[in-house]
Amino acid sequence: MKKIVLLLALSAGLGLAAKAQDKPVSFGVKAGVAFANMDFSVMGISLSMDTKTSFYVGANADIKVSELLSLQPGLTFINKGTKSSASSFDDGGFSLESEEATLNLSYLELPVNLLANFNAGSGKFFVGAGPYAGYALSGNTKSGGVKEDLTFGSGEDDIKRFDFGANFLTGYQLSNGLSINAGYSFSLGNLANDNNSGLDGKAKNKVFSVGLGFRF
Repeated sequence: MKKIVLLLALSAGLGLAAKAQDKPVSFGVKAGVAFANMDFSVMGISLSMDTKTSFYVGANADIKVSELLSLQPGLTFINKGTKSSASSFDDGGFSLESEEATLNLSYLELPVNLLANFNAGSGKFFVGAGPYAGYALSGNTKSGGVKEDLTFGSGEDDIKRFDFGANFLTGYQLSNGLSINAGYSFSLGNLANDNNSGLDGKAKNKVFSVGLGFRF
């Protein structure tokens, strides 16, 4: 009798575990390192800057669409921007020195990704892509120990507060919910407002990221 009760209890436990792993909606958190940069161009001439190391943290929901596909909307806080390294120039008669400068933009983003999931070992590989919409919470520049806040608006010297673009991600999730992931995102719009000046200025975000996540 005890063996029968034990077998029934074990079967019920396995059934609950399988149901928990196969639930249609799950929630997760993630955090990691972001390698941010920006593309600039003025009158068709592209300007290259240096990558800035920052961070991101967020949460998402995973909505199962089929055995293969799932939809994953989320909310992420991420620091973007770029930097320029200190440099000097001297031709014997003329010298020019520039200090390191950093441009910081903090965004609250809403990504919506479609993921394909492939069982592998005790976990699964996933790969996906989708659009994102971002709202700039704050921004500033730092140079020579001086910090200056950026202004958001529609003026020629302002930066647009809203950003939108595309992102791609991939990773591996273990059966215990822990995952390692990597992603890349880039702006599809223009953050600059100075097109009316005739300079045809453009500014766009781009970010490569790596991090860890956990799904409950």
